[in-house]
Order: sequence, then C-alpha cells, then structure tokens
Amino acid sequence: MAALVAELLAETMKAYETHDVDKAVSVWNRDEEVDEMYTSLLRETLTYMMEDVRNITSSTHGLFIAKKIERMGDHATNVADWVHYLVTGRRIEGGRPKGDATSFETGQAD
Repeated sequence: MAALVAELLAETMKAYETHDVDKAVSVWNRDEEVDEMYTSLLRETLTYMMEDVRNITSSTHGLFIAKKIERMGDHATNVADWVHYLVTGRRIEGGRPKGDATSFETGQAD
C-alpha cells in the first residue's frame, strides 16, 4: 500500500509540474485501490488480533500506520483534483471513487 501511495504522490507531482489533466484524473481514480487495500488490511489485522490478544498492541500500531498511509493517498487525490481545476477551471465531475466504506460505517467523515 505504501508503494502504491508513493507512486500516486509522484504521479500527482508530475501532473502538477506538466499540467497533465489525464494524469491527474488517473490518480484521482486510483484512490479506490488504496482504499481497498486499507480495508483488506484492516479486516485481516482485526482477525489476527481476535485470534490472540497478545497481538493487539503491535497490530494497533500497524493499523495507525496504515491509516496514515491511506490518508496520504487521499491527499494525493485531493491535489490531483486541484491540478485538474488549475488546468481546466472545473473540478473533476462525480464523487471520488471510494473503496473504503469504514468511515461511513462509523459515521465519521473523511
């Protein structure tokens, strides 16, 4: 997940430098991949924690790290949307593709 987010951040900066709208839209659409990875990791880690309570502390730290990386992907997506606006004068149409429904399940907004 970290490698994908690093790639998205690099692509976002490249889109900004070159005013490449297509690259910005591509990053914007790929946020869903990061969200799906995070959700999968979350579910797998929770299962691991339930199997043995001794795993809770280290797993919790890992989940905090994973959430921060997922948020970095969200920030890359936001910048990609700004690049699109910078070049075209309009926001990317439609809602951002989301592969992570966990924030909606808890009632928290991103």
